[in-house]
Amino acid sequence: MPTLFRFLFFCAVAAGLVYGTMVSLVTFVEPVERDVTVKIPSERVNKPQ
Repeated sequence: MPTLFRFLFFCAVAAGLVYGTMVSLVTFVEPVERDVTVKIPSERVNKPQ
């Protein structure tokens, strides 16, 4: 196998693995919804004049 063909084959296999991983994550992983509360100090909201 020539070097360029081997390199392109390796790149195609790596891209296929990444694509397959992304498809499996989208298919099998469900996000969990939860409430988020962020407390903001009153000094940041009501700046002193």
